[in-house]
Amino acid sequence: MQCIKEYRGFAIRVDLLETSEGMFDTWFQIKGPIKAHEAVYGTPFKVFGSPFSRRWAHLVGELAGRAFIDQVLGVDEF
Repeated sequence: MQCIKEYRGFAIRVDLLETSEGMFDTWFQIKGPIKAHEAVYGTPFKVFGSPFSRRWAHLVGELAGRAFIDQVLGVDEF
């Protein structure tokens, strides 16, 4: 299961892997304008604290991706 969210010019791809009925491990990847002509998804990161219910898995995956992007760009560059 996968969803893609846009944030600050980057794409956050959240992947859910079902571990048991209704519970999911959460992974996220970031794609963004690292080079002018090339944009590929980076290394997948597992979200700490998994497994989550489907709703929480999507939420924490997106928030983890946003925090990662904020760390890279700096929070003053909105």
